[in-house]
Amino acid sequence: MGLFVTQLTAQNLQKGNLLGMHVINITLAPNVTMDKFLDFYTNKFLPEYEKSFPGIKLYVIKGIRGENENKFGLLYVLKSTEVRDKYWPQKDINSEVYQEGMKKLEPLVVERKKLATWTEVSQTDWIIL
Repeated sequence: MGLFVTQLTAQNLQKGNLLGMHVINITLAPNVTMDKFLDFYTNKFLPEYEKSFPGIKLYVIKGIRGENENKFGLLYVLKSTEVRDKYWPQKDINSEVYQEGMKKLEPLVVERKKLATWTEVSQTDWIIL
Protein backbone atom coordinates (compact mmCIF):
# COMPACT_ATOMS: atom_id res chain seq x y z
CA MET A 1 0.00 0.00 0.00
CA GLY A 2 2.87 2.41 0.77
CA LEU A 3 4.20 2.41 -2.79
CA PHE A 4 0.69 2.90 -4.21
CA VAL A 5 -0.02 5.85 -1.92
CA THR A 6 3.40 7.37 -2.67
CA GLN A 7 2.81 7.16 -6.43
CA LEU A 8 -0.63 8.76 -6.17
CA THR A 9 0.64 11.48 -3.86
CA ALA A 10 3.51 12.19 -6.23
CA GLN A 11 0.99 12.67 -8.99
CA ASN A 12 -0.74 15.42 -6.99
CA LEU A 13 -4.39 14.63 -7.43
CA GLN A 14 -6.29 17.83 -8.10
CA LYS A 15 -9.83 19.04 -8.33
CA GLY A 16 -11.34 17.78 -11.59
CA ASN A 17 -9.17 14.65 -11.82
CA LEU A 18 -11.11 11.48 -12.49
CA LEU A 19 -10.61 8.08 -10.87
CA GLY A 20 -12.05 5.07 -12.67
CA MET A 21 -12.36 2.08 -10.33
CA HIS A 22 -12.96 -1.28 -12.01
CA VAL A 23 -13.28 -4.52 -10.02
CA ILE A 24 -12.29 -7.59 -12.04
CA ASN A 25 -12.28 -11.37 -11.66
CA ILE A 26 -9.04 -12.78 -13.06
CA THR A 27 -8.91 -16.32 -14.47
CA LEU A 28 -5.35 -17.52 -14.86
CA ALA A 29 -4.31 -19.82 -17.68
CA PRO A 30 -3.04 -23.27 -16.66
CA ASN A 31 0.44 -23.18 -15.10
CA VAL A 32 0.39 -19.37 -14.76
CA THR A 33 0.79 -17.89 -11.30
CA MET A 34 -0.78 -14.64 -10.18
CA ASP A 35 2.73 -13.27 -9.58
CA LYS A 36 3.72 -14.03 -13.18
CA PHE A 37 0.57 -12.39 -14.54
CA LEU A 38 0.92 -9.30 -12.32
CA ASP A 39 4.59 -8.94 -13.23
CA PHE A 40 3.75 -8.97 -16.94
CA TYR A 41 0.81 -6.63 -16.56
CA THR A 42 2.44 -4.05 -14.32
CA ASN A 43 5.94 -4.06 -15.80
CA LYS A 44 5.27 -4.69 -19.49
CA PHE A 45 1.66 -3.90 -20.38
CA LEU A 46 0.93 -0.82 -18.24
CA PRO A 47 3.90 1.29 -19.39
CA GLU A 48 2.93 0.72 -23.04
CA TYR A 49 -0.73 1.38 -22.27
CA GLU A 50 0.14 4.74 -20.72
CA LYS A 51 2.23 5.66 -23.79
CA SER A 52 -0.74 4.88 -26.04
CA PHE A 53 -3.20 6.86 -23.90
CA PRO A 54 -1.75 10.21 -22.81
CA GLY A 55 -3.50 11.67 -19.78
CA ILE A 56 -4.15 8.26 -18.17
CA LYS A 57 -2.17 6.58 -15.41
CA LEU A 58 -3.27 3.00 -14.73
CA TYR A 59 -2.69 0.90 -11.61
CA VAL A 60 -3.50 -2.70 -10.68
CA ILE A 61 -5.04 -2.72 -7.20
CA LYS A 62 -6.01 -5.41 -4.70
CA GLY A 63 -8.72 -5.15 -2.08
CA ILE A 64 -7.36 -5.73 1.42
CA ARG A 65 -10.49 -4.97 3.46
CA GLY A 66 -14.22 -4.58 2.84
CA GLU A 67 -16.58 -5.98 0.23
CA ASN A 68 -13.80 -6.38 -2.38
CA GLU A 69 -11.24 -8.00 -0.06
CA ASN A 70 -8.85 -10.28 -2.02
CA LYS A 71 -10.28 -9.10 -5.32
CA PHE A 72 -8.30 -7.27 -7.97
CA GLY A 73 -9.12 -4.10 -9.79
CA LEU A 74 -7.84 -1.46 -12.15
CA LEU A 75 -7.57 2.14 -11.05
CA TYR A 76 -7.51 4.67 -13.87
CA VAL A 77 -6.27 8.13 -12.92
CA LEU A 78 -7.26 10.66 -15.58
CA LYS A 79 -6.51 14.36 -15.72
CA SER A 80 -10.15 15.26 -16.40
CA THR A 81 -13.51 14.16 -17.72
CA GLU A 82 -12.39 15.57 -21.07
CA VAL A 83 -9.57 13.01 -21.20
CA ARG A 84 -12.03 10.22 -20.37
CA ASP A 85 -14.46 11.43 -23.02
CA LYS A 86 -11.67 11.54 -25.62
CA TYR A 87 -11.30 7.76 -25.24
CA TRP A 88 -14.78 6.80 -23.99
CA PRO A 89 -17.35 9.41 -25.10
CA GLN A 90 -20.14 7.36 -23.47
CA LYS A 91 -20.20 4.44 -21.04
CA ASP A 92 -19.06 1.30 -22.86
CA ILE A 93 -18.40 3.23 -26.11
CA ASN A 94 -14.80 3.30 -27.37
CA SER A 95 -13.77 6.25 -29.55
CA GLU A 96 -11.69 5.93 -32.72
CA VAL A 97 -8.75 7.40 -30.78
CA TYR A 98 -9.09 4.61 -28.20
CA GLN A 99 -9.36 1.95 -30.90
CA GLU A 100 -6.20 3.27 -32.59
CA GLY A 101 -4.35 3.16 -29.26
CA MET A 102 -5.44 -0.42 -28.67
CA LYS A 103 -4.23 -1.47 -32.13
CA LYS A 104 -0.71 -0.46 -31.03
CA LEU A 105 -1.09 -2.71 -28.01
CA GLU A 106 -2.46 -5.74 -29.87
CA PRO A 107 0.72 -7.89 -29.48
CA LEU A 108 0.68 -7.25 -25.72
CA VAL A 109 -3.06 -7.95 -25.51
CA VAL A 110 -2.47 -11.31 -27.22
CA GLU A 111 0.34 -12.07 -24.76
CA ARG A 112 -1.86 -11.05 -21.79
CA LYS A 113 -4.69 -13.31 -22.93
CA LYS A 114 -2.26 -16.26 -22.94
CA LEU A 115 -1.62 -15.59 -19.25
CA ALA A 116 -5.12 -14.72 -18.03
CA THR A 117 -8.55 -13.44 -18.91
CA TRP A 118 -10.88 -11.37 -16.77
CA THR A 119 -14.43 -10.27 -16.41
CA GLU A 120 -15.42 -6.91 -15.04
CA VAL A 121 -17.57 -7.03 -11.91
CA SER A 122 -18.20 -3.33 -11.44
CA GLN A 123 -17.07 0.06 -12.69
CA THR A 124 -17.44 3.54 -11.24
CA ASP A 125 -15.93 6.87 -12.24
CA TRP A 126 -15.15 9.25 -9.36
CA ILE A 127 -14.28 12.92 -9.71
CA ILE A 128 -12.05 14.83 -7.29
CA LEU A 129 -14.11 17.74 -5.91
